[in-house]
Amino acid sequence: MSKFEIYADKSGKYRFRLKAKNGEIIATGQGYSTKAACMNGIQSVKNNAMDAEIVEIETPSEEE
Repeated sequence: MSKFEIYADKSGKYRFRLKAKNGEIIATGQGYSTKAACMNGIQSVKNNAMDAEIVEIETPSEEE
């Protein structure tokens, strides 16, 4: 089963990462000043990712 992990980085900010069943990190969150704010960030991902649109960003070629 996939899981969210919460941890404190070197600067003391709370961060989360989403790991797939195989242990691979598939998403990371920004730094939050409190654990509660980090938990809110996780909940936001859970609430908003289900119907998120997929948008491909075109990168200009070197010739342009």
